[in-house]
Amino acid sequence: MKQMSSWLVAVALAVNAGGAFAQAKEIRIAHVYDKTGPLEAYAKQTQAGLMMGLEYATGGKMEVLGRKIVVIEKDGQFKPDVAKSQLAAAFGDDKADIAVGPTFSASALAMLPVAEEYKKVLLVEPAVADSITGDKWNRYIFRTGRNSTQDAIAAAVATPQNAQIAMLAQDYAFGRDGVKAFKEALAAVGSKATIVHEEYVPQATTDFTAPAQRMFDALKDKQGTKIIGIIWAGAHPLSKIADLKPERFGISLAPGGNILPVMKTWKQFAGIEGAIYYYYAFPKNRINDWLVAEHKKRFNGAPPDFFTAGGMSAGIAVVEAIKKAGGTDTEKLIAAMEGMTFDTPKGPMTFRKEDHQAMQTMYQFRIKKQQADEWDLLELVREIPAKELPLPIRNKR
Repeated sequence: MKQMSSWLVAVALAVNAGGAFAQAKEIRIAHVYDKTGPLEAYAKQTQAGLMMGLEYATGGKMEVLGRKIVVIEKDGQFKPDVAKSQLAAAFGDDKADIAVGPTFSASALAMLPVAEEYKKVLLVEPAVADSITGDKWNRYIFRTGRNSTQDAIAAAVATPQNAQIAMLAQDYAFGRDGVKAFKEALAAVGSKATIVHEEYVPQATTDFTAPAQRMFDALKDKQGTKIIGIIWAGAHPLSKIADLKPERFGISLAPGGNILPVMKTWKQFAGIEGAIYYYYAFPKNRINDWLVAEHKKRFNGAPPDFFTAGGMSAGIAVVEAIKKAGGTDTEKLIAAMEGMTFDTPKGPMTFRKEDHQAMQTMYQFRIKKQQADEWDLLELVREIPAKELPLPIRNKR
């Protein structure tokens, strides 16, 4: 009887050891993103892009260095405290080797200290606030997503020199960082355009009558080109502001780029120019060709969107970093990723050594007057290469 008990214990230990070994062989990637909440559309795109990026970078095998990739999904619910706890659970309970996300900038800021506590890499995609790779940054943070200043410098390049501008933004890190970055960007590119008014409103705002009137009052007596610039995440207010007839005062609107379902509603604004992170028809490279073709096959003919390309870039970056590091050891990953150049749907990106921000191309666009189909929305004015984006280093390293 004792011999039988000893044999059963030995078998149990062997099974447990085998399970632990199998888990250790896996590469466990946590994706913390806002599956629910007002940024759900962005989050779904990022997830689709991440999975396509992992697929593309592994030749469809979903394994690296002979180790199977397992993606652990976590819902941040558009709540910073939830996102923070989800990342802690991913690193602590799920034994994730690396994490990607989140969607919401406020959640990203809450998550940064968790990466440092667990000494694991967090690859930020697509949260945009400058402070993520700025004064709140730590050495475990990398970002494939663009930051507010990259958006802002690209927008500054596309802004008329004589413009008088009122800015509308949401009252949280993304909106305030975006306006601050745009001010600095205008100065950095030597623009004579001036921001004369800033309007910050709650994220849930639906009635823009009062803030629009304040912007109209600030601009109506100005000389030169008068513009209301909009920095916004979620349901876009462009049409609501347009309904208040800013053209009465000679004021035009500049919304910046957005996701395809939003830009489909902007045909009435044909001729407006702005800057955008990605539009499926702009980049000319083999990865983007694959992404566009595969996305259309898998999603009823719809082309990939803004955040899909970002998610794919993150997926490719993870795989290339693990290959270069020879595994998932955090210190080896950091050493491999600092200064690493990798291909994406937008072309090459490089993680800047100083703050781990991905340096990347942006695009100046014009809304088309003649659109061949429902997705034929923008024409390329010019590609803005990374070397033309004088991005300051703002961290405390």
